[in-house]
Amino acid sequence: MSETNVDFAADRPFFEALLKPHRSLGRTGFAILIGALLFAWAVTGIIFLSHGAWPVFGFFGLDVVAIYVAFRLNYRAARACEEVSVSRTELHIRKISPSGKSEQHRFNPFWARFSVARHAEIGITRMAVESRDKSVPIGSFLNPDDRESFASAFSRALATAKAG
Repeated sequence: MSETNVDFAADRPFFEALLKPHRSLGRTGFAILIGALLFAWAVTGIIFLSHGAWPVFGFFGLDVVAIYVAFRLNYRAARACEEVSVSRTELHIRKISPSGKSEQHRFNPFWARFSVARHAEIGITRMAVESRDKSVPIGSFLNPDDRESFASAFSRALATAKAG
């Protein structure tokens, strides 16, 4: 009976990370930005309308619509995430696309290798987990500081798994 408890404990992840793209402008900031743009559009549009340049009013409004759509697409892309967990017996990567589609990758931590590509000025440019003929890139949407932090923590976790 104690053997199954030990095996279950070995499968429990000791490292878990949820990687999400950073967006510096939250919902409140987005509402304020769109409100300010709409106000500027209305004021400028009224000035142009009063001078008889009515087409400018519409075209300036298209700019506001284009900015709104661009931000909405950007926020949609931010729904992507990656879940990474490491246990003594398994390395699990789950990638979730903005549409909600999930893709799972499982590795034996003893055979997995963490590959990091660096640039002298930029820092980490690419991270991937590799095993034999399989390579899974991770954290491509992270900023340089977050890549460094994740790479350090993940490397330690993988080394711990390999050490047993």
